[in-house]
Amino acid sequence: MVEPGRRRPAFYALSPGGWREFVTLLHPPYTAWHLSYVALGAALAPSFALWKLGATLAAFLLALGVGCHALDELCGRPLQTSIGAGVLVVLAALGLGGAVAIGILGAVIVSAWLVPAILAGSFLALAYNLELFGGRFHNDLWFAISWGAFPALTGWLAQSQSIRPQALLVAFACLLVSLAQRRLSTPARALRRRTASVSGSQTLEDGSVLELDAARLLEPLEGALSVLSVAMVALATAVVIARLSAG
Repeated sequence: MVEPGRRRPAFYALSPGGWREFVTLLHPPYTAWHLSYVALGAALAPSFALWKLGATLAAFLLALGVGCHALDELCGRPLQTSIGAGVLVVLAALGLGGAVAIGILGAVIVSAWLVPAILAGSFLALAYNLELFGGRFHNDLWFAISWGAFPALTGWLAQSQSIRPQALLVAFACLLVSLAQRRLSTPARALRRRTASVSGSQTLEDGSVLELDAARLLEPLEGALSVLSVAMVALATAVVIARLSAG
């Protein structure tokens, strides 16, 4: 539980208790941000079908939005929710299991090309969020690979069962954007969750002095994260609409 007067564990975290904690658990802006990578990869593929995009988005919403975030909360309680461990385990199993089921169905209907993606996605979800293998896969680079490059590449594969240079470029671009996200979110999380106090000042050339505190340091970091989450969703939506309009 978040103690009265204590900073929220994330800028998008709702008040503790009841259904609000389950909404917070989804990390709404970040989940939407990473789902935009799926849409970008799909819309830029040589062939495009809206139903395939819908199925791929559903799989990643279950895997990342529900399953991985439930595992993340289970390991360390970063969002400080009061959701029971048993409930989190069930959510993780349903989220990841549902995503795998959609993937298997896609492999049967669309192409066996999706089987490696299912295996890779399952491994990344467990290795990153459970910090397996001594946490070797729990770092900024693997975050960007798992939730930046992989969603974009899977979105492409679900539409066009081949890998082209364009697919690798869009995956690389999404990887870089995810790295930028981490450069902003890591210090923001440290300020919100692990900082007892901040003191200091900034003296400008005109002699004026700005007092530094956690709120002042957080504002540009979380402001950028908030704007970028909306911008990426808007960009992905525009690209999908453009692709549909092109026929």
